[in-house]
Amino acid sequence: MVTIKGLFSSECKFIAGASSIEQIPHNIFMPEVSFVGRSNVGKSSLINAIVGQRDCARVSKTPGRTQQINFFTIQEKISIADLPGYGFAAVSKKTRKSWDYLILDYLRGRQNLRRIFLLIDSRHGIKASDDQIMDILDDSAVVYQLVLTKIDKIPQSSDIVKRVEEGISKRVAAFPYVIPTSAEKKIGIESVQMEILSLVNQ
Repeated sequence: MVTIKGLFSSECKFIAGASSIEQIPHNIFMPEVSFVGRSNVGKSSLINAIVGQRDCARVSKTPGRTQQINFFTIQEKISIADLPGYGFAAVSKKTRKSWDYLILDYLRGRQNLRRIFLLIDSRHGIKASDDQIMDILDDSAVVYQLVLTKIDKIPQSSDIVKRVEEGISKRVAAFPYVIPTSAEKKIGIESVQMEILSLVNQ
């Protein structure tokens, strides 16, 4: 049985990048997890913290820079898909629509996709664009789990975890609990690793 140390101490290898649905690789048969969230939610930093590498997912100072789905693998036991951020207003409407359609086409048609980690900025909570993604995931019966990012940036007295869990309590495809994380402080990283590991060991 694979362990956390055995899995995440290995190199995260880039497989492919896809800027259109036709470019998405369909020869990946291992379990796959994907990370999706609003632009500037801290997705790349979180992925890098989870896999234990600084440059597995590209970190950009400019929100909306990731314009394709990037696929990685660890030991050929789990595939990780880094999806482009959604909801960033500074890009053109045409570009934003093409990104959103790419995300939606991927989410609806990926047979080996085991779970989506939907990232929510803990400073802002669930936004309208997040609700739209969850509506689609619920309709498509795609299992997803909310992960709060930048939890170290809010007061410890905040009830954001409770409020977000209450907000998804009636969503049919959502896990009933969320994972608070901080890539910078390494908070909650092992919890996400455990969720991924459970899919590897199924």
